[in-house]
Amino acid sequence: MSPMPEENRPGTGNTAVGVGGVNGVDKLEQGGQIRTESARDTSRVVELLEEVRREEWNSSPNANGTGFRGYGKIRQSDEVSHDDGSVQGARSAGAKPESPEGSVSIPDDTPSVQRPSVSSVNLALQPDTILAPIRSKIPVSNILLTLNNVLQDQGDTDTGSTPWDAVRWTKLQKITGQAFSEVGKRNFGRPTCISVSASIAVGTSKGIILVFDYNQSLKSIIGPGTKESGAITALATSADHSTLAGGHANGSIFTWELTRSARPFLQIPPLSASQLENRKVDGHAPGVSIIHVGFLGTRHTALVSADDRGMAFSHLATRGLGAVARTIKTTRILGRYPNDIPANGHPRKPSSVLAFSPLPLGNAEQSTDTIGLVAMLTPYLLVIVSTTPIAQTQHKSARPKEVAAHSVLSGCLAWFPAVKLKVVDPSSSRPISKPKLVYCWSNVLTVLDVNEVEPSEPADRDRPPALQFRPRSRWKAEEAIVAVQWLSRSVLAVLTISQRLIILEDNSLRMTETFDLIHKHIFHQDVFSKRLGPLVEQLEEDAAMHGVVADAFYPSFRSYKGRMFLLGFNDISVGTLSNWADRLTALINVGDYIQAIQLATSYYIGDADKLTVGLPDDSALRHPLVQGKLLDMMSASLEHAFKHVQDTRSEQAERPHFEELAVACFNACIGMDTIDFLFSEVYEWYEQDSAEGIFLETLEPHILSGHIRSIPPVVVKGLVTHFTSMAFDSRLEELICHLDTATMDIDQITALCRKHYLYDALIYVWNQAIGDYISPLIDLLSLLVPSTQGGSLTNGNGVAEPTYIVNALKIFPYLSYTLTGRIYPTGENLSERDASKAKAELYYFLFSGKTITWPKAGGRPFLTGINDNQGHSFPYLRLILKFDAPSFLSALNEAFEDSFLNGAPDRMVNGGSKKDIGEDQVFGLSVNRQYIVSILLEVMSPADFPQHDTIYLDMFIARNLPKFPQFILLSGTSLQRVMVGLCNYPGKDIAEDCQLSVEYLLSVYHPPDIESLIPLLYKAGFFRVLKFIYRTDKQYSKLLQTYFDDQENQDAVFDCIGDCLRPKSGLNDRQLREVRSVIEGHARDLTAIDTIKTARVINAYAPDLHEAILKALEEAPHEQFLYLRTILEPEAKGAMEVKRPAGASIGRFIERYVRLMCMFDASHVTAYIGILQSGDLRLEQVLPAMESGGVIDAAVILMAREGLVKEAMERLVAHLGTLEAAILGLLATEGPDAANREEAAADLLEGLQKYSRVGVWLCQGQTKTMQKAHIKMVQPSDINELSKVELLWLDLIDTVVRIAKNISAALQTPHNNAPLQPSDGASSMVFNPQGDNIVSSLRTLVQQTFTALLSATTTTARTPGSQSHSSIATNISFLRILRAFLNRASLSSPSLSDLRAVLAAIFSAYVYEESLLALANRLLDKDLFVHVAEATELRQRGWRPKGLVCEGCGKRVWGPGAGGKVWDAWEERRHEEDRKRTEARSRHLGGDEGGRRDRGKARAAFGAGGEEGGDGKTRSSARSTSSGGKRLNAEDRQTHAGSDEDDDETDNLHPSTSKGEADSEDEEFGPLVIFSCRHTFHRKCLERLQAEQEQEQQHLDFGLSAEFACMICR
Repeated sequence: MSPMPEENRPGTGNTAVGVGGVNGVDKLEQGGQIRTESARDTSRVVELLEEVRREEWNSSPNANGTGFRGYGKIRQSDEVSHDDGSVQGARSAGAKPESPEGSVSIPDDTPSVQRPSVSSVNLALQPDTILAPIRSKIPVSNILLTLNNVLQDQGDTDTGSTPWDAVRWTKLQKITGQAFSEVGKRNFGRPTCISVSASIAVGTSKGIILVFDYNQSLKSIIGPGTKESGAITALATSADHSTLAGGHANGSIFTWELTRSARPFLQIPPLSASQLENRKVDGHAPGVSIIHVGFLGTRHTALVSADDRGMAFSHLATRGLGAVARTIKTTRILGRYPNDIPANGHPRKPSSVLAFSPLPLGNAEQSTDTIGLVAMLTPYLLVIVSTTPIAQTQHKSARPKEVAAHSVLSGCLAWFPAVKLKVVDPSSSRPISKPKLVYCWSNVLTVLDVNEVEPSEPADRDRPPALQFRPRSRWKAEEAIVAVQWLSRSVLAVLTISQRLIILEDNSLRMTETFDLIHKHIFHQDVFSKRLGPLVEQLEEDAAMHGVVADAFYPSFRSYKGRMFLLGFNDISVGTLSNWADRLTALINVGDYIQAIQLATSYYIGDADKLTVGLPDDSALRHPLVQGKLLDMMSASLEHAFKHVQDTRSEQAERPHFEELAVACFNACIGMDTIDFLFSEVYEWYEQDSAEGIFLETLEPHILSGHIRSIPPVVVKGLVTHFTSMAFDSRLEELICHLDTATMDIDQITALCRKHYLYDALIYVWNQAIGDYISPLIDLLSLLVPSTQGGSLTNGNGVAEPTYIVNALKIFPYLSYTLTGRIYPTGENLSERDASKAKAELYYFLFSGKTITWPKAGGRPFLTGINDNQGHSFPYLRLILKFDAPSFLSALNEAFEDSFLNGAPDRMVNGGSKKDIGEDQVFGLSVNRQYIVSILLEVMSPADFPQHDTIYLDMFIARNLPKFPQFILLSGTSLQRVMVGLCNYPGKDIAEDCQLSVEYLLSVYHPPDIESLIPLLYKAGFFRVLKFIYRTDKQYSKLLQTYFDDQENQDAVFDCIGDCLRPKSGLNDRQLREVRSVIEGHARDLTAIDTIKTARVINAYAPDLHEAILKALEEAPHEQFLYLRTILEPEAKGAMEVKRPAGASIGRFIERYVRLMCMFDASHVTAYIGILQSGDLRLEQVLPAMESGGVIDAAVILMAREGLVKEAMERLVAHLGTLEAAILGLLATEGPDAANREEAAADLLEGLQKYSRVGVWLCQGQTKTMQKAHIKMVQPSDINELSKVELLWLDLIDTVVRIAKNISAALQTPHNNAPLQPSDGASSMVFNPQGDNIVSSLRTLVQQTFTALLSATTTTARTPGSQSHSSIATNISFLRILRAFLNRASLSSPSLSDLRAVLAAIFSAYVYEESLLALANRLLDKDLFVHVAEATELRQRGWRPKGLVCEGCGKRVWGPGAGGKVWDAWEERRHEEDRKRTEARSRHLGGDEGGRRDRGKARAAFGAGGEEGGDGKTRSSARSTSSGGKRLNAEDRQTHAGSDEDDDETDNLHPSTSKGEADSEDEEFGPLVIFSCRHTFHRKCLERLQAEQEQEQQHLDFGLSAEFACMICR
């Protein structure tokens, strides 16, 4: 923000620290008087910008409202010292007063940004000669002049910042050299904090305060005698800048008058140990650091302070009388003393004061100034307290929910006081702003408004005001905020934990600027983590707590009068906030005119994304401030740019610069709506330097966008000359059509347009400049007339000119636009009067029927040149129709939509309203649609026009007649001719348009003999029309036939069938029979369209036609298959379900479907057969198809269902033999195609596995059937005789083993190279490289088969009347089957060695199963042991109680104050446990049964103490303990309870009484019950509470086995 003028700033006198007044002015006015060339170019612009400063400084105090009241205490110039600490020291007469404002919390109390307040420009970056003429005109205070000198002479400007940055940083070198040097650190200590007002105060680690003026001279060294108090940890300056307050690390507070700094003005020591114990007075605890301090109002004797233990106090010193010293009254306003014990027994959460600030004084008197508001921020609450007349809490608010869990713990706040406004605030209608507070928790920033509530009773001066605190807006940063300061009423400076500075606008909380200050090395220290560390450690108990505690940055980041002061580890820096004029001046000083103009334009428009300090938000106030400066800036920029080109002669090199400058000037002038400046000054500069082409090409997009419509004639001339010279004819034509014709030279433009064939522009000029709509039409028709020979449009060689034709085609869009009331070619709407005039002229020209003379005065007849001697009427209409009849009729079709042709009575001649208009207007106004249609029918006779033209007239009539039946009346003969003409269209390309036209016509015309038109409609292919006719006449069979005939939309036939055959369709029996007959006759056609849709429709509406459809599909088996699948297996969600169609032939449908499925989808046969019902299939009908299709598994299933189990197994065994023979044959063949053979072998092996599983399924199914039927077969007399089921297993195993043996033998290569002969007589074998894989697969197959047999013979089954389970109950013996198998094998293989591989496979199956079972048991045992061990550990660990008291009765149950009985009970339990443990060890050593029970699971069942049920079964997992609690160690007793003590910090401000500790009671409450939620109850208390809530229960059992529930979490 800008410095305030001397007479407008608060305060009336200089303090002893105010230095450098006159010297600063002299120093500022000294400088070089030599102007550079660039300085001369920029001086005028800079001076214009500096006028902003002059206007601001010259305003009166009353006007800007910045006069400081001072409450009458500091207005006298010769004021003497008083004991109450008011301002002291005589001031010299005539001395300029300095500002007493600027306590640490108030950055600036200048007026709001509703008026510009320009801060001082960084003079180190500007030529002194530029600002020299205006220095003496700007009144600048001593303080600000001194600060400017700091920036200029002693400052070290950052090289990384640019002059136009929002904040410019300067290092205070002299202060840095004195405070941060090795000598300074050795003598004074390391700087720890700063306070900035009229002077710069630096606190050090040795308890010393260094006071510097703005010349960076060390003026005072305060506090050498207070070093024993420790480091300075907090600093504050009084409102009049005359007194400093310092807080020390040991809890002491001293105040110092700067004029008498030898001894402290006030001393506020911490409490002694005895005082802290007796607590008769309030004060800081000893050894606790003072981290915040501040003055209240204007008094030097009223302070507030806060320490790092979360306590805050207000201090008020009385007046001293002679030898009687001042007494200080201290009042606690926040926090609790460390030795206080909470009444509820819950330990308090640790707390501290993260941020603290009293409300500073503004320049407008407010009721809040008298009550001493103080804002304090803790980790839990924001508390605002009034300290006068008594301490009272005004507002409390909790931490926002937006603060993320486990985020960084940080807090900061800053006040901005009430100030006078130059413009009344529109939101509040008050001339004074409201006080406001910004506070931050972690990364959430909130702005709080303070409103005074109007009292309902008459105002009482002694009554404190009623305040309302309303959070206005909230903003969330990306990281934690550690410091915040107000730079002005609407600008906030926010410092984040990563040392990034963010500039925010208050109203919108828009982030305008961001800077990285990590290179500043801002000083910060760990102040809070020692105290608030437990909050971080309790993350598991309170998820809302933070993850880390941030360091304190607030002592190092201060603001004063719009400047920011940073205390770094190695230096002190000051940052100046630039306003809008500063940034513009800086850009111009470095010669960047274009960016300056662009920035100023964004300021004017209000879309600047940068900080706009000094500019009001209201456009009415902002525009006058910027507009004049922006125009002068553009003038100076143009002068500088073009003079530089003239001097350097580098026009070509400067062309890009000129283009950018032109764009910037155009955007600025258009934004300000000062187009005249563009053509009066900007264009002149470009024209003088022969660079008008740049200007004109920049002008082009703005004309096309409509921002500029009118330009001077000289610019029009230059525009035409430039674009024609560059051959930009089309671009010029487009530009002319977007310009206002009032400034054009009509003769020049029309001649130019004719010369370059710019007919769009020519039409636009004729229409808009002269209002003539016929001349453009004559010009366009004239293109055709000279080239007409023998009635054709050609040139002299009989060939049409392309240029003429292209331009002549513009007739039709011109007619379309004009006859619908639009401007050609822009499309904008004409005024109603102009539109009526234009339409009347064109209708007169086209439909008057005669040759006209144009122009009327001095013109000549316009002849078309086509058969003029024959005297044809309507020559111009005929010419246009001959040229392009379709385009003309299309334009006329649009004109018919216009209401102009309705023939309103007020436009008629005989109405009397058109007496003074011409003939053309009279005729044109009388034209209507009926007249136009009649003329067209007369002119476009078949004798004069070919059919390809007349067809468009027929379509025109057919489409407009239904739309305007009340305006167009035609005879039946004419309509019949139109209908016939549409049916006889000349080409297929317009067939669809003709059919649509017939549909339109039939909507209003009903031919008397429609049957005579049916052949024409069929011939024309107008099936939609035929469908309409048949549906209207209810001829449904013909309608359906038409759908079949319509090849373009055949899918619609299914909807037609559905509409005709659905229930309640309205068709009679005859119509239904005819429709069915059509369907039967086109059955093949219907399925050819879509077989699946056919099946669905027929099945839904005519299932009796299935036979006819299937009969039509006899020669298409695949379509027949799809048809049957659709009706027998419809797609449905969920399980597969067969929907049976109606009819007696359902069985034949299913059998046919299965046969077809064997051909086209063999893999699905088995699944489908599985869902069929018994009797749906006849085995003899489908079995051949299954065998031919290779669907043996389905055949087996079907035979098994029919009870032919033995036959099914025989068929399966035969198929397995077939597969075996195929594999053997494949192995016996030789050939180069090894890949195909391997693929075929893999398929065959897959078939073997598949059908082996089918055999297993068949055997298992029979076994289960026998078990379910509880059949116990009689044991055969011969032990070798097998049952039927056993024979099935034997056949399957024998077949599988035989196949495996034969194929394995075929893969072996004999040692004598002799071919092996298979058992079935196959040919000789050859070696196969993939034999190992085949053998492995076969071995697996054998293993799987025997495993299935083993599972079937060992499956338990319950016999009737018996509870035993055994395999004998099934009468299936594995050993008998194995014995029979070996007997068979011995017969086919005399040598036992042949069975070695088979037996190995059998036994490996047993070993494989055994190993799997053993591995599974080991895994289960391991997992079970881990979980049981973990559960045991958690069970014995117990739960730690959350509080020290019973949640039911509030009595202490453990910890300090619980009483001796708890300790005695706990000791007794420990002794009992030790005794039991000793006895258990003795039993273990003795080997008795009790010792064995004390180990393993038995011990877990009885518990560590031998008590069963030690942790009762509850819904909340409660644990019942002894009266002393269970496993409550020292760590548990020190754990803090989870109750929130936020309100307890300020409860002293609301007096209340509390009960003391109750005396110990003799009543025994029994054991404790601890829930998993960590709430603790006496067992008796819990029983009592639970009984009260369950009174409806008649019997309650509260033993250890009772089901308890936490009464709090319930």
